[in-house]
Amino acid sequence: MNTPTRALALAVLIATAATGCAAGQNQPGTAASGASSTEQAPEVVKPGFTTKGGNINVLMSSDFQTLDPGNSNYVQTANVGQLYYRNLTMAKETAGQPPTIVPDLATDTGQVSKDGLTWTFTLQKGVKFEDGRPITSADVKYGIERTFAQDVYTQAPQELNAALDAGGYKGPYKDPSADLKAVETPDERTIVFHLKKPFAEFPALASRSNTSPVPKDKDTKLDYTNHPVSSGPYMVDSYSRGKSLKLVRNRNWDPSTDPNRSALPDTFSFSLSTSQATISQQLLANSDPNALTLDSNGALQTSDSAKLADAQVKDRVASGLLGCNDVLSLNTEKISDPDVRKAIALALDRQSILVQYGGRRFGELTQTPLNAKMRGYVGQDLEIDPTGKPNLEEAKKLLEGKNYPKTLTYGYANNRDAYKNTGTVIQQNLKALGIDVQLVPIPAPNYYSVLASDQLPDIARSGWCGGADPASVRTSADPILGPNNDGTSYGFSNTSRYFDPQISKAMFELRNTAGTSEELGKKWSEEFGKALKTYPIIPLVRSHTNSVVGSNIRNAQVGYFFGGIDLSIVGVEH
Repeated sequence: MNTPTRALALAVLIATAATGCAAGQNQPGTAASGASSTEQAPEVVKPGFTTKGGNINVLMSSDFQTLDPGNSNYVQTANVGQLYYRNLTMAKETAGQPPTIVPDLATDTGQVSKDGLTWTFTLQKGVKFEDGRPITSADVKYGIERTFAQDVYTQAPQELNAALDAGGYKGPYKDPSADLKAVETPDERTIVFHLKKPFAEFPALASRSNTSPVPKDKDTKLDYTNHPVSSGPYMVDSYSRGKSLKLVRNRNWDPSTDPNRSALPDTFSFSLSTSQATISQQLLANSDPNALTLDSNGALQTSDSAKLADAQVKDRVASGLLGCNDVLSLNTEKISDPDVRKAIALALDRQSILVQYGGRRFGELTQTPLNAKMRGYVGQDLEIDPTGKPNLEEAKKLLEGKNYPKTLTYGYANNRDAYKNTGTVIQQNLKALGIDVQLVPIPAPNYYSVLASDQLPDIARSGWCGGADPASVRTSADPILGPNNDGTSYGFSNTSRYFDPQISKAMFELRNTAGTSEELGKKWSEEFGKALKTYPIIPLVRSHTNSVVGSNIRNAQVGYFFGGIDLSIVGVEH
């Protein structure tokens, strides 16, 4: 997935994470195989807290891309979203490990037919919306139907939709009489999914926000973001775009149906326009003991890293290695020659880019956005130096006799200095190749919308946190570089717009191939590796997050997928 600074699918999206001294010991080259040689246990701040009540202040540098579960592919929205919406299943976080898929609205993680083509879920009894109405299977189906309207919801997650035998269905708006026959609701508590081909990880797809129930009579399309109807423990009390959001308890949420969310605070108050430098200073100084942040890397600035060891700070640092990776996406429609893309990759000083991220306390260099914790993972073999050193001589050789763009744009989300400073490094590196790089700041809340538009920059930083199932190769490899739902072009989260007639066709056919997650993981790794060798993306940093919280915050755990403090379990002393 991507966050606003990266998506869930572009979710893309985050760069965050892990512990102080362990990160400092990691060698840049150790990530080439997808794992760190010095990975250390994550740190959870004051766990075991169970007292209800109080308010938590969430300090953020920008607004959410959207609060609408049907239009969100971002990890920050998924993190706050678990407070006000529920899905059929849930990706339950454990610090330092890929999350576990557990039942949420459903009684279990689904029952599959012998041929693997049908999955059936049963809703729990007693689940209700914020207005007291029972949640029915029809509400879940309607929530899924909305996400097929990609002309309205440009950032709707598509992994589940791509797996369904949907027959060209385009959503509930253009033709209200059309029916999504791939999803059946034989009664108010039963929902049945019909797949094109077996999909072993379908319970993980059911944890995506597609399956969040939406009452049809409350659907206000794009305005639904202003007050999504709650099915979770909290609901929207007030929301001023770009300024503030307040969540209060949903009195119609029944905790007996929801063992996954402890829902300890009475309220969450979000500030949506505080600069990252200010957030960092406030948290380090403990000026608000009830505060935390969801910003990437805990909003910490590069100059703040030494302060994490201070006696007044170190016990308030939640940390962990994430499944999140930052990459540079090269617009393959503009930079179409794989040799030119490879030359750009070879010219980059990735060591210097890691410094802009704060050094090894905040991440480690990688050779691929996949990693060894994924089932069936096969190592990727790129020719860029695993320690991050550039190879200008080889880069210049690749460009000999080539006709390539002499001016390129680099787009970055404007809420974090590391992203801009990365652009400065790229600018300096590519100048040696005779390429002038122009830096283009993009408002953080709109970042991934711009990457999906005709204003896509030539080079863009993007992030990926593992998709529906961070332990699955497919749910990362397919969205990052895979084709669209019918295999004719690049896919929804494919920000490099990579499409190759042979490799993309092979990926499309893999979607329709049966096998275990481990067996298919190997095949997806191999095809992804072939695509990676044409350099549509350049791997940068696998994230470590150190997120400082106020002294009253309890159960502060950095989610492996969320890349920030897991709001479903956090509490506050009051």
